[in-house]
Formats: sequence, structure tokens, C-alpha cells
Amino acid sequence: MLRLFQGIRPFKLATALRDALAGFTLAAMNIPQALGYTKIAGMPVVTGLYSLLLPLVAFAAFGSSRYLVVSADSATAAIFAGGVSGLAPAASARYVALAGAVALLTAGFLLLARLLKLGFIADFLSQTVLDGFLTGVGFQVGIAVFGEMLGVPVSARRTLLQLAQVSRRLPEVHPPTLAVSAVVVGALLLLHRFAPKVPGALIAVVGAAAASAIWNFSGHGIAIIGPVAGGLPHFGHPAVSWRDLPPLIPIAASCCIMIITQSAATARVYAARHRQQLDENADLAGLSAANAMAGLSGTFVVNGSPTQTAMVESAGGQSQVAQLATAAIVALVLLFLTRPLEYLPRCVLGALVFMIAIRLIKLRTLQAIRRESPGEFALALTTAVVVVAAGVEQGILLAMILSLFRIVRHSYHPHTGVMVLNEGGTWNLNPVASGVMTEPGLVMYHFGATLFYANANRFAEEVNCLVGQPPSQVRWLIVDAEAITHLDYSAARVVRELQQNLTSCGTQLGFARMPWDLKADFARHHLTEVIDPSLIFNRLHDALAAFEKLQTP
Repeated sequence: MLRLFQGIRPFKLATALRDALAGFTLAAMNIPQALGYTKIAGMPVVTGLYSLLLPLVAFAAFGSSRYLVVSADSATAAIFAGGVSGLAPAASARYVALAGAVALLTAGFLLLARLLKLGFIADFLSQTVLDGFLTGVGFQVGIAVFGEMLGVPVSARRTLLQLAQVSRRLPEVHPPTLAVSAVVVGALLLLHRFAPKVPGALIAVVGAAAASAIWNFSGHGIAIIGPVAGGLPHFGHPAVSWRDLPPLIPIAASCCIMIITQSAATARVYAARHRQQLDENADLAGLSAANAMAGLSGTFVVNGSPTQTAMVESAGGQSQVAQLATAAIVALVLLFLTRPLEYLPRCVLGALVFMIAIRLIKLRTLQAIRRESPGEFALALTTAVVVVAAGVEQGILLAMILSLFRIVRHSYHPHTGVMVLNEGGTWNLNPVASGVMTEPGLVMYHFGATLFYANANRFAEEVNCLVGQPPSQVRWLIVDAEAITHLDYSAARVVRELQQNLTSCGTQLGFARMPWDLKADFARHHLTEVIDPSLIFNRLHDALAAFEKLQTP
């Protein structure tokens, strides 16, 4: 059943006024960022404002999260631009039409995910690989605006080629453009350091536009945005044909994956923090509606933004009323305040994008990952390098593959060892090696994953290693099955054959701490007919006591 405005209900006037004030604050911080995202996406400046209008209203109507802010985002903007930049000139009418088509296709994918209840897909993109992906996007986006900040032309589309072009053209740097960029970046860094709640980006945009109009920046060779279309967006489907859609489908699919992952992760954090219920599938419907509105109103793909959600929370917002207030402010800006934007220097937008890129680069997080898990760090670093060297679309695909690879690898190569009771009465896990025993004649073998066709042979090899050649010194081999929650047909055949081999060596095979679902699998695969019921124990201590009793004359 479709429930509307879950992120607002129950509506209370007192809290709504507080949320509306938070929405005004969000608008002051978010409007300049939205202008910066248009630079990443290659779209006309005004479309950044469109992304803060109907998409916000659509998510407030159909989503469930009270905090999630859905608007333009650097990651999806980079994915979109990376795929469409070769199909049409940036900011052209054709490019804008393709952007709308990608947003509508993304909305379709998200709606399909909602109908199939695929919100769980977000769980399959690990946080470490996602950090690597966003770091790569940060470097890519930051390098892309170097030319604009320095006042030198850059024609290359690939990140490394852009960096090479800027390096070769350093002698052509335009000093006034560089000075404006440096002032804006310096001011934003200082405000972020000493007054983080002050809308530094808004101050930079307003101040730069005013200075440009007063001192005629364009007359000094500093490029400005130029005329910006005013008024509300025109509502209608983008002017594309069916033949245009095939190359856009993988772009929309990549955007869909990033939206599901980033939005779900963000919404979960704030729902848990404020002890609120979250319907991930309802959020998929809201994200689909938001992207449909984006495509029909002439803007580009929108996403749940962690930074903007943090902004609205810090401003005191506790419901989607804040986002509706932001949309109202944006509507007023579109109707009455677009004309001053034409004086805004392009290098200022570049500086805003550069600051966004800095926030995306997770160097401290990657350092922490490297200290704690070098293997995961390698995966995250590989993802970042692929994003910079090959592109964002390839990076998100690799991120998904690497995340799934980690899951498969953990199942294929689980933690195993021999359980040994220490002097304090607790169990230690010793590495598997020939001759290692829990006590003379007894081996308690721990296998830390579901037992299935891919890891069953590893299971058998390690058991055979522990038992050794016949006649074996091991009388009982008890498998600690606490982590084995499932047993498939192939693994059951391996266990049956293993039991026969161990019996021929003089070793009896048993199990301890079996979950109820594993017991059901044993019965279904008829293993209960070959495993001695007296060798199935509820606890490890029960198995140890039974073996010691057997050894007592």
C-alpha cells in the first residue's frame, strides 16, 4: 500500500516551523553547491537549481526517510558526465535532453528495484570499496576543474590527459583568474575551519558575483557564466528517440547502483541515530519519483546526499518539511534572482567544485583501513585508481565486483583452526597443521563459514591433514559447526565420503554446536544416517567430557 509523506507525518505545527527554518539554512548552503555540481555534470548552471525543486518535493511525497536530502550529487554527476560527454557537447540542448533521458531511465531502474524489493542490494557494496570509489571521484573531479581555476583551456576528457594538459600549459596561467580562485578557496577553507556553520559557499558566490559586476571581471579576461534563464523549469519529456537509449542504459544502471547504495547507507545512519523506522523500499519509490521529476523538469540525475543530509540535521531539521522549505526558496530564486548569477566567474564555480572534491577524498579513512586491513585497503585503492585512470562508470562496476569478490572470498577461504582449551577455561583457535590436537587423540576443528560446493574440498583437505595417514593417532574429529549455517548437495556428498575415509583410518567424525538449520540440512541429505548420533554435541565442553570419559578405564 502506497503511503504518502511518511517523512513528514505526524505533522505538528511547532516542529514544522523549526524544520522550515532548517530548510532556509539548507538552501543557503546548498544552492551554491548545486551550481557547482552542474560543472561536474557538464550541464547549464540553472539546472543545478532545478535539481533542488521538484525532485525534493517528489521524495518528500513518496520516500520514508525523515532526514535524507535528495538532490544533485557529485558521484552520480560524475558517472553521468563520464558516460554522456562523448555523445554530445556539454551544456548543449542535445546534452540536456540526454541528461533527462538518463534521469528517466534511472527512475525506471529504481522503480523496478522497488517492485522487486531490491533495497538489500545496498548491502553488497562494501564501505571500504565505496570509500575508494569516492576518493577516485574526488581526484577526478578536482583535476577536471584545474584548468578553469587557472584560466587555461583544457580539451581532454580523461583525467590523466587533463592533468597532462594543465601541466604543459602552466606558463599560460591567467593571473587574475588564479587570484580569484585562490581567494575563494582560501576563504572557504578558513570559514570551514573557524566558522563551519557559516554558509561560506553562499558568501563566496554572492561576493564574487557582486565584485564581478562592480569591477567588470569579464573586461579583465576572467570568464563569467553569462545570462542564466529565469523562471520555473518547463515540464515535459526530453527530446530523444528510441535509438538514443541503448548507450544510456549502462549509464543509468551505474547511477541506479550508486543511488541505492549511497542513499540507503545515509538514510540508515540517521534513522538509527534518531531511533526512527526506515522503509528502504519506500525510499526506492521516493528516489524513483525524484529522478522522474528531474528528467521531466530538465535537470540531471539526483541522489541521496550524505553531506546535505548532515547539513539539514545540523541546522535542526527533523522531517522532510525542511526539504520542502528548501524547494520553496529555490522557486523564489528561479523567479526573481537568476539575473545576478550571470556575473559569477566560472573559476568560482571551479573553486566550489574543488572544495567538494577535497571532501570526497577519504585519505584519513584509507589510512585507517590500511592499518587495520591491508587487503581491504588494496581493494579500495584499486577502485580509486580505476576511477581516475579509466572512468567513473568503470569504477562503480569494479566496486560492485570487488565487493562481491570479498564476500565470495570470505566464504571460500574462511577462518579455520583447531580449538584448544587454555588454562583459563576458554577456547583458543590454533592454525591447522599436521599433528595439532585439542588433546591426545581428539581434534576439535572449527570451520568459520557456510559449507558449500566451493569450499567443501578445502574442508576435506584440512580434516585429512589433521587426521594424517592411517593408522591415525586421532580417534575423534569433532567439527565445531557453529558458523556452518547451511550445507548444499555437493558439500553433503563430500562430508559423506569424508566420513567413510576417516572410518577406514580409525577416526570417528562428529559435530558440535550445530545450528537448527544445519540439522535440517543433515536430515535432508541423509547424513544423520551415517553420522553417529552419539557424536553430535550441543557444546564443545560436552564433546570434550565425552571423549575424556571414553579414555577413562
